[in-house]
Amino acid sequence: MAPASLDQTCQTVCVMDASGRLGSTLVHRLLHRGYTVHAALQTHGEWENVQGMACKNKRLRVFHADPLDYHSIIDALKGCSGLFYCFEPPSDQPSYDEFMAEVEVRAAHNVLEACAQTDSIQKVVFTSSATAVLWRDEGANASSSSCCDVDERNWTDINFCKKFKLWHALSKTLAEKTAWAMAMDRGLNMVSINGGLLMGPELSITNPYLKGAAEMYENGVFVTVDLKFIVDAHICVFEDISSYGRYLSFNHVITCNKDALHLAHMLLPPSSQSSTTTPPHTHNNTQTQSLIIGLQCEFGGY
Repeated sequence: MAPASLDQTCQTVCVMDASGRLGSTLVHRLLHRGYTVHAALQTHGEWENVQGMACKNKRLRVFHADPLDYHSIIDALKGCSGLFYCFEPPSDQPSYDEFMAEVEVRAAHNVLEACAQTDSIQKVVFTSSATAVLWRDEGANASSSSCCDVDERNWTDINFCKKFKLWHALSKTLAEKTAWAMAMDRGLNMVSINGGLLMGPELSITNPYLKGAAEMYENGVFVTVDLKFIVDAHICVFEDISSYGRYLSFNHVITCNKDALHLAHMLLPPSSQSSTTTPPHTHNNTQTQSLIIGLQCEFGGY
């Protein structure tokens, strides 16, 4: 039996931030499904692309909404029954560091408070990350969890992240915890999508998710997700009235030599691969580990 779903006919939803790859794809997909969409972009977003879409589709409205500016969020949410929220770092701080967690927490607090003050909001889909699930202190091994005991009930250990400078995991964990605390306190209907590493041509060595890549690979929790898969997951949990809690979203786990080598070759510059490259059909575990650890060192592993 198909799950009970919300009727999207004439329903208006907000996507924030709509300028990123996930957000902009959500906008396209929601419009295709018949929704009216408020596309909320930050000032560093790709305004031209979304404005062009708005000129061609009367069901799309474009808003400037800074997650650190409460009033701009309120404007974007007016008349919306749902919010799809995904955080994009501000243009003056594009990379994750020890201070990004404070920014993400403030943003999550503002957005959830704005939702609580918007009477029409029925549901919030909060985009988090698998990094808010995977990391905890395993004693002497001090690494990510093993693949056999990770599910949506797990939370990344904050002190572990601080110790090993896992700033992306720290930010996502604290922001999601803040969102859940606000949702419960304000009586909001919220679900979270904890996605794996988002794959695609834009993926690069600078992606902050990759901090700890070697350890995730060794422990069988290096999960990735395709764009279409995670977009469909967002819409599915929004439309299913029985959805609740957290949802780990991934459609691949990198556990074999072939997949690890493929990812490493995608991310590492040619000079970093030359010393470990061997002829086809001669790859082994040692070489795979060398490439993954090389990836980790290149990114700044612990």
